[in-house]
Amino acid sequence: MSSDPLAIAPETPSAPIPTADTDRPLRLAYIMSRFPKLTETFVLDEILEHERQGHSVEVFPLWREEPDLVHGDALPIVARAHFTPTLDMAILRDNLHCLLSKPGLYVSTLLCLVRANRRSLRYLAGALAVFPKACSFARRMRRLGIDHVHAHFASHPAAAAFVVGRFSGIPWSFTAHGSDLHREQSMLREKVEEAAFVVAISDYNRRFILDRVGQPCAPKLVVIHCGIDPARHGRARRRKAAEEPFEIVCVGTLHEVKGQGFLLEACAALTDRGLRWRCHLIGDGPDRERLETRARELGIGERVIFHGGCERREVGRLLSQMDVCVAPSIPTRDGRREGIPVVLMEAAAAALPLVGSRLSGIPELVSDGETGLLVEPGDVGGLVTALERIARDPRLADRLGTNAHALLESAFDLERNVARLREQIRTGVAA
Repeated sequence: MSSDPLAIAPETPSAPIPTADTDRPLRLAYIMSRFPKLTETFVLDEILEHERQGHSVEVFPLWREEPDLVHGDALPIVARAHFTPTLDMAILRDNLHCLLSKPGLYVSTLLCLVRANRRSLRYLAGALAVFPKACSFARRMRRLGIDHVHAHFASHPAAAAFVVGRFSGIPWSFTAHGSDLHREQSMLREKVEEAAFVVAISDYNRRFILDRVGQPCAPKLVVIHCGIDPARHGRARRRKAAEEPFEIVCVGTLHEVKGQGFLLEACAALTDRGLRWRCHLIGDGPDRERLETRARELGIGERVIFHGGCERREVGRLLSQMDVCVAPSIPTRDGRREGIPVVLMEAAAAALPLVGSRLSGIPELVSDGETGLLVEPGDVGGLVTALERIARDPRLADRLGTNAHALLESAFDLERNVARLREQIRTGVAA
């Protein structure tokens, strides 16, 4: 073997990609921005469910996350994930191979990324950082005999899958969630056109994508909600006496897009209406200090509990002790917005009544007056009214929680929705 570090190794023949056999276990590759992320349990659960159903998943993060806390069931996947630096000799060798074997494709793909992302320096820099890594992923995935590549998020992960698909010939797809879709649509048309299919996590997202790429792409767009396993979540207890505090929970990164500041304002107003309450904020993030300061300014600091980031079992335990789950999400000035917060699914599994913003896909889970109560984004008065209604009407709370649990089981069940995703994947593999 040559001692030249840039010497190109011969292409290892990959396993043939078969067609049609619907019972054959699939070998999948997943691309995501960062792994492991405490807040992205929906990606972790999807991978674990594929494997529980008898298929294998190779994980290719674009960047390695170094969190203080990792979910226990993520650790085995972390141990075998394909973490790579931004650039090293192996990546250089793979790129040299791609350039020399397919020079026209290499140059045209790189120019496509530059042209499609040129309006945003941030996205252009990210695309240029992802390109060499994605070329390397393509060769690795061929050697592994990957049947299908699926990316989570419409931004850089989908761009990486786009590159992988071009250089490997492996069919690919991506899931569009929230801010990854709404904040910036660089290269969206190119991604949709070249993907085998695209998953929108809500009908709202599907309409949003179609408005931007056109109706001819409609057959490629399928709505598959993120799902959870209802069996993992025990039902919440109900308040036993009026003198007990009304327990309010909001779970998520402490960030403007989550709207926790509006919830604090609403909680302060509940005090003026004679309601005893406690508010639990689960999660951490850049706005924690600001929110703690605001709670003190409102005179409610002792009744707002900042739990910080929690492992999922602890989140489940806390949800089982709550009376209502609130997702007061807002669209931000820089274009961020939520998809359907997974915590609302977890709360529905616990049969909690839900309060959420009338925003993006949230009304597809929080059906006003049926599974929860909807308020306009940033409407403090609306939050106050919704929370007070649920606190003072146990029958309403029970009905909303029961209906939320039923909807969760019918439309947001992890096992069923992952099986639906794999039906789409098999269609792409057989094409």
